[in-house]
Amino acid sequence: MNVSLVLYTSDLRLHDHPPLRAALDSSREVVPLFVRDRAVDGAGFATPNRLAFLSDCLRDLDAGLRRRGGRLVLRSGDVVAEVCRVAAEAGAGAVHLAADVSGYAQRREERLRHALAAQGVRLHVHDTVTTVLAPGAVTPSGADHFAVFTPYLRRWSGETPRKPLGAPRTVRVPDAVGSLEPPSYRGESPGLGPGGEAEGRGRLTAWLRQGISAYEDRHDDLAGDATSRLSPHLHFGTVSPVELVHRARAAGGPGAEAFVRQLAWRDFHRQLLAARPEASHADYRSRGHRWRTERTARADIEAWREGRTGCPVVDAAMRQLRHEGWMHNRGRLLTASFLTKTLYVDWRIGARHFLELLVDGDVANNQLNWQWVAGTGSDTRPNRVLNPVAQAKRHDRDGAYVRRWVPELAGIGGPAVHEPWKLPDAERAATGYPDRIIELSEGLARFRRAASVQDR
Repeated sequence: MNVSLVLYTSDLRLHDHPPLRAALDSSREVVPLFVRDRAVDGAGFATPNRLAFLSDCLRDLDAGLRRRGGRLVLRSGDVVAEVCRVAAEAGAGAVHLAADVSGYAQRREERLRHALAAQGVRLHVHDTVTTVLAPGAVTPSGADHFAVFTPYLRRWSGETPRKPLGAPRTVRVPDAVGSLEPPSYRGESPGLGPGGEAEGRGRLTAWLRQGISAYEDRHDDLAGDATSRLSPHLHFGTVSPVELVHRARAAGGPGAEAFVRQLAWRDFHRQLLAARPEASHADYRSRGHRWRTERTARADIEAWREGRTGCPVVDAAMRQLRHEGWMHNRGRLLTASFLTKTLYVDWRIGARHFLELLVDGDVANNQLNWQWVAGTGSDTRPNRVLNPVAQAKRHDRDGAYVRRWVPELAGIGGPAVHEPWKLPDAERAATGYPDRIIELSEGLARFRRAASVQDR
């Protein structure tokens, strides 16, 4: 075959890229294509933070291809129409694509298959590009997917991931195929980190040398910020989850295994969403909740979004999200629990706000983690409530995280910063920090009443 096309989506890298390797092995020339998808824009997923990160990724991918004699071809519009158009321009006989799990991705793949077949072009879909194991690679007896993480992890851990592939030395692209200029966007969050494969691989190497050994002990340390911060790079595919598993296990130790477990969680959510695409917007397990909504809880929701609930660790995490477009995982759990269990607000409202700001905003991880916390997902303890004060004292012992993100409380020393309502009235008023919008005991009592009604 003379020409093949590689459609890039959320796999913006050259290292360990099975679709690109397959195209290069079968063709003299390859068209690496990225289409700015109008349908994604219309669905609200093209947010400023993710567009800015995407811009970095596309420019870096183009630069990497040019160093190998190629270039990235950029188009904008309907993905299926643009792929068919570019395939015709290049005279491509095959299109290679990474498998994905969302309902939209599954529909896109089906549309592509039919449209390309009409042109006499074959579509090749490759697994384990955005996951370690393909959804459905391991299943329980009598079911199409695992609904609980622990048995999934047991099976997942018993499988051997494929070997990572190296980056190609040369990529030849047909001269006749035209391209748009790489886009440039500005993020909403001033502390947003840079994107691109070079940045992701550099961060990975530094993490393996300096961070992974302490991960098991420190990954919940809010102030220590001891996580890998690779989630945006996993979301955009600038690093390979398969390569991550191999390199983490090569580093060895309990920290490496704890980190690999997080990659298993990522695969778990993807296999769940692949089997139940509607879980992106509907309860995976309906508990009969009659959640408060934007109409009935507007003031509380706005206070939560803006980081002025009067609960310091929740406000700190929400302000970190606003500033960085990223939030510590422990903060994600606490803020989600506060919204759904303490304020009794619909999880979809929180999930939507996270997707508006998170640079790693991912339908599978974001929506299904929110459902896990809300009790409508895969958690086997759906009525679990995380006490934010107890959690803060455990994971931000001296209050450094709160003082970093809630400057009104910077003058309060030690763990007292987690309970400013216990300060003398004059001292509390001097901080300018807002009063609590709800007492934790009140929220807990309301949730327990709701849960008891559902359990009857």
